[in-house]
Amino acid sequence: MNKPKKVAILTAGGLAPCLSSAIGSLIERYTEIDPSIEIICYRSGYKGLLLGDSYQVTPEIREKAGLFQQFGGSPIGNSRVKLTNIDDCIKRGLVQEGQDPQKVAADQLIKDNVDVLHTIGGDDTNTAAADLAAFLAENDYGLTVIGLPKTVDNDVFPIKQSLGAWTAAEQGALYFKNVVAENNSNPRMLIVHEVMGRSCGWLTAATAQEYRKLLDRSEWLPEIGLDRATYEVHGVFIPEMKIDLKAEATRLKAAMDKVDCVNIFVSEGAGVDAIVAEMEAKGEEVPRDAFGHIKLDAVNPGKWFGEQFAEMIGAEKTLIQKSGYFARASVANAEDIRLIKSCADLAVECALRREPGVIGHDDDKNNVLRAIEFPRIKGGKPFDLETSWFTETLSDIGQTKGAKVEVGH
Repeated sequence: MNKPKKVAILTAGGLAPCLSSAIGSLIERYTEIDPSIEIICYRSGYKGLLLGDSYQVTPEIREKAGLFQQFGGSPIGNSRVKLTNIDDCIKRGLVQEGQDPQKVAADQLIKDNVDVLHTIGGDDTNTAAADLAAFLAENDYGLTVIGLPKTVDNDVFPIKQSLGAWTAAEQGALYFKNVVAENNSNPRMLIVHEVMGRSCGWLTAATAQEYRKLLDRSEWLPEIGLDRATYEVHGVFIPEMKIDLKAEATRLKAAMDKVDCVNIFVSEGAGVDAIVAEMEAKGEEVPRDAFGHIKLDAVNPGKWFGEQFAEMIGAEKTLIQKSGYFARASVANAEDIRLIKSCADLAVECALRREPGVIGHDDDKNNVLRAIEFPRIKGGKPFDLETSWFTETLSDIGQTKGAKVEVGH
């Protein structure tokens, strides 16, 4: 198959600190390898693809593509659109009654003379890309789809490390470094740091670890209140680990009695089953998105944990803070940029030989960086509770590791 004459890029799903960097890295690599290959970027993800709304990557943009490394978010725009959810696409005005969004997307790619489509997104984006790739193949459209794995949750099977997750953990820690000083705004203060993400056991644990590294680098003066114990992480609660609320409340109350505050890190996905059960028992509707996922901001796990613990540990005031929007729109850090560039370079190589798949280090093939077959991509990969640094974190803060919980997506 011949090299592509024209490629398209889109980002979709939630934000992560890699989207802008990935866009820039792809543009730079194509320009290095073969500047004759045309590039367009669909505006606002699959929405732009369905509507035929795109940016043309001009020579001037190519020349300054390095600027993308200096920004977070997605300069070309994002949206959460599921091509196989026809009713939702019609409701949004993206297709007309009787149209198949996948065919509309495929026809637009043909109209735009696109040979290769690069999708940058999480498991939902790449499963949508897989659906589109299958549709294209079944209908002999002759296009190649190549995905880059974005998710702050780091929860995509079978990818070892998804783009943006390292930065999200680092930025979440920086966020909490300021928030934690609220511990002295009131006696017996409970601070709940809610880490955004559906399956963010890894991110919550990694954020706690990064935050504790900041504490390790600080000097303390406990004789007049600058005591690490008051800034410490007192509990980490994630979906993959069973939570004994009563036992944890007893342990946290002892910390509260000793240092006059408690700081806990809670995954946005933790405790969701219990919360949903409560809502349904009350006859309340559980809101879901276009992909069928529970809308976690409506369920509000951080608030639920705060309410559960506040009374049991005798907190006088509870503060719930979410680091997600601060972290996920950040500029990628150096570690992530190295990963992004290596994945983007391989994505371009795969494009030149028209090899489809999602670029990542394959857990099932000795962590080799390769184009992973679309049918093997799925979300909800659980965090391994036996990860050494997580075990050390719990041991350091005096928290007993709970039993493993099977989590789904």
